[in-house]
Amino acid sequence: MGVKQKTKSLKSRKSDLSNTLIQLSVLNGQGKVDAKFQNFSDKIKEHGYADGISSSPIDIFQINIGKLCNQTCAHCHVDAGPDKKEENMDRATLEKCLELIIKYNIPKVDITGGAPELNPHFRWFVQECYKAGKHVMDRCNLTVIEANKKYNDLPEFFAENKVEIISSLPYFSKKRTDSQRGDGVFEDSIAALKRLNAVGYGMPDSDLTLNLVYNPTGAYLPGDQDALEKEFKTQLRRRYQIEFNQLFAITNLPVSRFLDYLLESGNYEQYMTELVDAFNPNTIEGLMCRNTISVSWDGNIYDCDFNQMLDLKSDIKGNHISSFSLEEYLNRKVVLNQHCYGCTAGAGSSCGGEIN
Repeated sequence: MGVKQKTKSLKSRKSDLSNTLIQLSVLNGQGKVDAKFQNFSDKIKEHGYADGISSSPIDIFQINIGKLCNQTCAHCHVDAGPDKKEENMDRATLEKCLELIIKYNIPKVDITGGAPELNPHFRWFVQECYKAGKHVMDRCNLTVIEANKKYNDLPEFFAENKVEIISSLPYFSKKRTDSQRGDGVFEDSIAALKRLNAVGYGMPDSDLTLNLVYNPTGAYLPGDQDALEKEFKTQLRRRYQIEFNQLFAITNLPVSRFLDYLLESGNYEQYMTELVDAFNPNTIEGLMCRNTISVSWDGNIYDCDFNQMLDLKSDIKGNHISSFSLEEYLNRKVVLNQHCYGCTAGAGSSCGGEIN
């Protein structure tokens, strides 16, 4: 049926928050709001991390293949949308990524966006990674499968290449889902999930993995992941006969459009206070920035997807794939800032859901 957008990207709105330096100034109490919080680096020093956070062995090569998307979600930390046509990874950059993945024997490839499938080289890259014996994960917004007939066969393509699908679904109801992601998103998402189930994704005794991602629609932390998963499974099965494997509960980080939402709604100080007060040092060892390489559409290297969206490059000389050294990356310290409170609050948050 097609998605009707409820919002526009910060870039198309000409918002000053499209400038990452403005976002960082807000997070550090130097602009827009008079709200300062303890420096995150100082906070972790109190818990035995005086020298910062170091790397662990790299397990995941995550690629933001482009910011082009068929949706413009209200809370998108990427500020993705239909207008982001230029910010799309080219074939040469993907070829270099593939070279590094094989050279360093990195087992998992995590492809995100935007809507990754809109990149013209997406299918080629997935096939090459699969041929190389890599476990490929695709962060699919679901509605792209229904966006155009040429994407209707994506479930079959995913199945042929044993791609793990990780899809965001804010809730099992139309109202809450569409309020965050746009009118029509829920119905298209349900249709796409049925297509995925039809080829075996998420079904009992199938090796095709379908995981859902839940993130709150408002300025609050997600609930217990296990309880949410049970509720989602019960409701989606009862209402729509839909099956899936796991649900990942992810905390909204105060970055990009979610930061804009917090400021516009007057919830910024309250939300940051909640994150800081819920700081959990037991999450640090499991942070995704420790075992992940995050590559932007233009080939720059970051410690995580959120640092990427704030343009906080990895603290290494070779912070572009053209001069990347894994040895150097493994000896770095993770670049930290105030948004890191989001990943360390409560049970913690990563691209794979709760940490602790």
